[in-house]
Amino acid sequence: MSDRRIPREGALRVRLLAGAALIACVPGLPALAQTAPPQTASATAPTTPGPDGLTPEAVYIDADAAQRQGEVITAEGSEQDRVLARFQQHNLRAREVTYDMQSGVATATGQAELTAPDGTVVHASRIELDSDLKAGVAVDLATRLSSGASLMAATAVRRSEKVSELNRVIFTPCPICDVDGPKEPSISISADKAVQDEDLRAILYRDVVFRVGGVPVFYLPAFAHPDPSVDRASGFLVPRVDYDKGRGGSVEIPYLFVVSPSEDWLISPQFNTKVAPLLNAQWRRRFNEGSIVARGGYTYSRNFGEFDLDGDGHTESNVRFGDRTHRSYLLGHGKFDPAGPWRFGFTAERVSDKTLFDRYDVANPYQDNGLYYGDRRRLISQIYAERQTQRSYLSVAAFSIQSLRLDPRFADNDFRDAAGFKVFERENTLPLVAPIIDARWEPQGPVLGGRLRLRGSAVALTRDAYVGFPTLSPGLIPSGPTDGLPGVDSRRITGQVDWRRTMISPIGLRWEPFVDLRADVYSVDDLPPMLGVENDAVTRGRASAGLDLSYPLYRRLSAAADLVLEPMAQISISNDAKYDSRLPNEDSQTLELDEAALFRMDRFPGYDLMEGGLRFTAGARATIRWDDKRSASLFVGRSMRADDQNEFLTPVPDDAMRLYDPSGLASRTSDWVVQATFAPSDRIQGWAHATIDGNGDVRRAETTVNGRWGRRNLANLSYIIDRSNPLEGPLNRNYEFVQLSGQQFVRGSWGFTVSGVADLQRDVITRSEVGLLFDDDCFRFEIGWRRDNTEVRPTGPSEGIYIRLNLATFGGSGYDRDDMR
Repeated sequence: MSDRRIPREGALRVRLLAGAALIACVPGLPALAQTAPPQTASATAPTTPGPDGLTPEAVYIDADAAQRQGEVITAEGSEQDRVLARFQQHNLRAREVTYDMQSGVATATGQAELTAPDGTVVHASRIELDSDLKAGVAVDLATRLSSGASLMAATAVRRSEKVSELNRVIFTPCPICDVDGPKEPSISISADKAVQDEDLRAILYRDVVFRVGGVPVFYLPAFAHPDPSVDRASGFLVPRVDYDKGRGGSVEIPYLFVVSPSEDWLISPQFNTKVAPLLNAQWRRRFNEGSIVARGGYTYSRNFGEFDLDGDGHTESNVRFGDRTHRSYLLGHGKFDPAGPWRFGFTAERVSDKTLFDRYDVANPYQDNGLYYGDRRRLISQIYAERQTQRSYLSVAAFSIQSLRLDPRFADNDFRDAAGFKVFERENTLPLVAPIIDARWEPQGPVLGGRLRLRGSAVALTRDAYVGFPTLSPGLIPSGPTDGLPGVDSRRITGQVDWRRTMISPIGLRWEPFVDLRADVYSVDDLPPMLGVENDAVTRGRASAGLDLSYPLYRRLSAAADLVLEPMAQISISNDAKYDSRLPNEDSQTLELDEAALFRMDRFPGYDLMEGGLRFTAGARATIRWDDKRSASLFVGRSMRADDQNEFLTPVPDDAMRLYDPSGLASRTSDWVVQATFAPSDRIQGWAHATIDGNGDVRRAETTVNGRWGRRNLANLSYIIDRSNPLEGPLNRNYEFVQLSGQQFVRGSWGFTVSGVADLQRDVITRSEVGLLFDDDCFRFEIGWRRDNTEVRPTGPSEGIYIRLNLATFGGSGYDRDDMR
C-alpha cells in the first residue's frame, strides 16, 4: 500500500518525531541561571490569591530582561535561561514571552513549554493563549499524555475549553526514545486532521495511516479511539484470530458498550469458516455495595468433532452430524458487601453441551468465584451468606455441581463408548449440598491463660445415583451390579472445642499445650440393600490433649548471612476414633500432607475421617540467608502413632480384597514430608515438596523452578508425580507430568515462545505451543502453532495456528489460556 502522502509530509513527520523524541529523552530541563537581576511586573486586583500567591488577573515573569510598553510585557531569555511566566496557576517557559495585560493574550516562542495545574505539559515552537486559557494556537506541538502516549501535530488550535483541532497529526502509545536516543515507534497513527473532544472523550481522525515500525500498513478514511485519559469507552477491542481444524478459521470481534461508569456490555461474536458462529456476551454492573458479572454464549448448530460413526474402531475427523439445536452456556457471579458484618453472593455456572467450551475454545470458563470453588472441568452454582466480626465467623451456603469430566470407567477405550462418543461423568452421581454451615467463635480475652475457640459445622448431601469407590467403605460396596441403586444421602453436625496456650521459657523454648474436644452426629439414608438397614444414625466423639514444642536457634554467619535452625515436635493422646463403615467419605478423599498439615490435630481436609490414639510428630526446618536476594530452606518431618489405623486404607481398583494407603497416615509411621525453597539469586527461585514412604519410594512430589535472564527472558519448569496407587486400572489416579513455558529474545524485540505439558505416564505431549514473538513493551505480537491432545478433550486432538496481539492504549486480543482452576 502506498503512503498516500506528498514528500513534504515525510519531512514534516521526521521533524515532529525527532522533536518529540528530544523532549521525551531529555531527563530534565537545565536550571535557570540568573545573568541579570530578574524583572517582575504584575497587575493586581482585589481578589483572593491562589496557591501560587497570584490573583487570577496577576502575572509573574522571571527573565534575563523584561520591558513593558503600555499594557504589553515582553520578556526575553536564552536557550539555557528561558523566560518563566506564571499566571492563572499555569507556568509558561520560552525564549521570548509577550503578555497583553489588557486582552490577557500570551504568546511564547522558542522552546515553549506550558505546564497546567494537573501536571500536563505541552511543548511547541510557538504558543498563543487567550485570557481565560480556553482557546489558543500551537505550532509544532508535542505532548506526553498521562498514559505515556505521545501526541504530535504541525499545528494545534484549541477551539474551546473542550475541543482541540490538530493538523498533520502523529499519535503513538509507544516509547519514542531509548538509551540510544530517539527511535521510530513500533506503532503509530498519522492523519491529516484530528479532533480531541473532551465531551465525547475521544480522538477523531481523518485520512488515517497506520504504521508498524514506520512502515505504512493500513489506511482508513476515518478512525476514532478513546482519549487515553479515559478509563473505559465504547468501541471495538482488538480481535482474536485463531485456527482450529474443527472450526476452521476463526475470528472473534469484541465490542465494548459502556452504559455508565458502573455498567457495561461486551458483545463478542465468534465467526468460523466451517461451523456456525457463536455469540458471546458479558454484562457487568457495579453497585454501591457489590457487583454482578454475567457471561454467556449461544449458537444454533450441529455437533462436530471426531467420532467413530462407521464402527470400524477409528474416529473420523471433523464430522458434523445431527440436527441443529440450541447450544449455550452461562457463567455468572455476584458479591455484595453492605455495611455491617454480613456479606453474600452467588455463582451460576451451567453449559448445555459438555463439549461446548472445547469445541468453540471458550476462554477461561473455569474461574474461582464465590465462597466455594469448583475444580478443573466442573461448574458450580451456589448461593451463600457470611457474617464476620473480630471474634466470630458464620457462613451458610448451598451449591450444586455440573461435571464436564470424562467417565473413568471407559479409560481403557479412550473414554469412548461403542459408537465412538466420549462418555462423561454422570450428573446424578454428584451431590446436592444444601445447606453447608461453618461457624467459629472466640471469647474476648484469655481463658485459663490461653486462646479458646468454639467451632461448629453442619452439612446435608443428597445423591440420586449410587457411588462406590472411594466414597463408600469396602464393606458397603456390593459385589454385583449397582445400576439402579440409589445414592447414599448423609447429614452431619459437628461441634468442636479447641484450647491452646503459648509459653516461652527463659532459654527460648516455645511450649504450647492444647486440648481438643470434638463430637459428630451423622444421619445416613439409602444405604446399600445388603446391610438390611435403609437408614441409620451414628454418633462419635474424640477427646485429645497434647503439647507442641519448638526451639528456634539463630546464628550469624557473616555481616550479611545468617542461619536459623528450628526443631519442632508434638505429642498428643486421644481416645480411639470410632470408625463406622456406614459413614460415607465425602470430604476427606484426598490429602496433601505438607508441613502445615503434619502438625494439625485433624490432618484430613474434611470431617469424615477422624484420627485418634497416641501419636508423636517431629520435624526440623533449616533456613539460610546469604543476603536479601539469596536464601534456601529445608523442612523434614514425620509422624508416628501407637497403633495402625486401617480405616484409612482403600481397596485396589478391580480387587476390593486388597487394600492400600493413599494418605500415608494409616500405618504406625507416616510418610516422610520434605519441603524446600531455594533462591540462589534474584533471577532464580524454586520450590519443592515430596512425601516419601518408609521404603524410600516417592509417593508424591512436586517441584517448580522459575528463571529470568536478560531484561525479558524467562522460563518456568514444573514436575509433578503421584505414585500413591500401587496397581494399574481404570480408577488408577497415578500421574506424572512435566510442564515448561518460556520466552527467549534473540535480536532486539524479536524472539520465540514455547510451552508444553508432557504426560510421562502415558508417554504423550498433551499440550504444546511454539511461536514467534515481537515485544517492545508497547506492542506484543505472537504467531505460532499449538496442539491440544488432552484425554479430556471430547473432540480429540486439536491443532492449529494461534495469533495473540496486545497493544498499549488500545488493549489486547483477549487470548488468555490461563485457567484459574
